Amino acid sequence: MAAVELFSHPALHTRYRAGLCSAAALALLLVTLLTYVPPLLVAYRSHGFWLKQSSYLEQPTVRFRYELLLVATTGPSPGSFLAWSTFPAFNRLQGERLRVPLLSRMSTFVMQSMAFLQYFSPVPGSQLYMNGDLKLKQRQLLNYYGLDTRYNVSLVNGTSPFASDYDLTNIVAAYWDRNVTTVFSDPTPLWMAGRATDTPFIINATIHYPVEVILYPLKTA
Repeated sequence: MAAVELFSHPALHTRYRAGLCSAAALALLLVTLLTYVPPLLVAYRSHGFWLKQSSYLEQPTVRFRYELLLVATTGPSPGSFLAWSTFPAFNRLQGERLRVPLLSRMSTFVMQSMAFLQYFSPVPGSQLYMNGDLKLKQRQLLNYYGLDTRYNVSLVNGTSPFASDYDLTNIVAAYWDRNVTTVFSDPTPLWMAGRATDTPFIINATIHYPVEVILYPLKTA
């Protein structure tokens, strides 16, 4: 009958054996498996199995801090250079070597605007067609950098229980109090006369968004 050696002591010439199907042999097999298999599984699942070097991909988040230090060499001597920076203390140290450049930076302006359409006709009609441009109107200069969201709010307070908040007079008046607005320009209204009593009245408006000229102040720091 096949047997497995469980323990031996050479000095005492003592050996303990058990059959392959005995409880002692199964216990020895289980202990051997638990000694070697779990560490191998852990090393494999953690991607550390014979791993010497590793890498991964990541997209960095970059934000420009609007800080700049510029030094332009104009000759071989130590003092032959022109400089400028966004740090006032550095600029004061340059003396006659200071040159203030013209910087170009873009800002982001976000707002909720309105296209106001209005038309009157004494003749009954079936359709009103308008086609025009929604143009930007500035009463003040926009910021030359950063994010401007001061007008990114709804023109109508949809949660208000008061009828005055839905009055067109109040809505238009509050809108024109803004320093930056949009105007529906050159709508070219067309009034289609004649309509049966069982047909709906149709308003067909096409709004174009042209390229705008943005006015902003010149700043260098």
